Amino acid sequence: MFEGIIPALVTPFKDDFSVDYEGLAKNLDYLEKYVDALVPVGTTGESATLSYEEHVEVVRYVAETSKLPVIGGAGSNSTREALWLTKEVEKAGADAALVITPYYNKPNKEGLYQHYKTIANEVSIPIIVYNVPSRTAVNTTPDLVEKLADIDNIIGIKEASGNLKQVSDIIRRTRDKNFIVLSGDDFLTLPILFLGGKGVISVAANVAPHLMKEMYNAFKSGDIEKAVELHHKLTPLFEVLFIDTNPIPVKKALNLMGLAAGKPRMPLVELSEEKTEKLKEVLKSLDLI
Repeated sequence: MFEGIIPALVTPFKDDFSVDYEGLAKNLDYLEKYVDALVPVGTTGESATLSYEEHVEVVRYVAETSKLPVIGGAGSNSTREALWLTKEVEKAGADAALVITPYYNKPNKEGLYQHYKTIANEVSIPIIVYNVPSRTAVNTTPDLVEKLADIDNIIGIKEASGNLKQVSDIIRRTRDKNFIVLSGDDFLTLPILFLGGKGVISVAANVAPHLMKEMYNAFKSGDIEKAVELHHKLTPLFEVLFIDTNPIPVKKALNLMGLAAGKPRMPLVELSEEKTEKLKEVLKSLDLI
């Protein structure tokens, strides 16, 4: 249910920076024929600058509009707030919650364990841990993940540490458990699939869902040569979508493609003209514009 190509959805805004629900529907229509599930209001969905009301409403809208499984972004650096938001995401119709590690206050391993255990014990939907140390300043180490995997409804992790050794150790330690490892880095999708990962929560899938799905299907069918070829074809896109802070480049890409994105909310600002030209070159090379 939570494997394969899973876009971390952009939250499109109108000119007044309110949520563009018509645009979101347009984007969903573009994606749904290729992808396996959806993540509204993660990092790419600008969760940091949406109000809680907007956050929950976007999850509700995606859950009501799409027939695909929905993994609602959730979490906070306060366990109390994270629990409240995860419960709200559940009520909004999400099939699972993507719960980021607490950021800024830097809990130790026991604090991280108790944080996730508290949430998992009080909600009924599955929990996917979201590890992105570059943004949160904490890391879910393989031994901690192995321990978390023993909690009944913690079913997986989005691993965005960028450390393949760590990913490999997590997969090895949890192979005998009902637990999935998803790449949180588009470039590492194929390497993580080789190690035993089950898919990716992807920025690039907003832009090129058909190519991401083609790469995944090639790997799953055993056509490794084709999967590797598609990985290399997609690599310039993976790189250019992080030429600036996510989701600045992907929002510009969607705008250029005639899809819905609008500008990012401040303190993020639009992509510079110089970087936009580099983005255009890559999009043209993939026949996306």
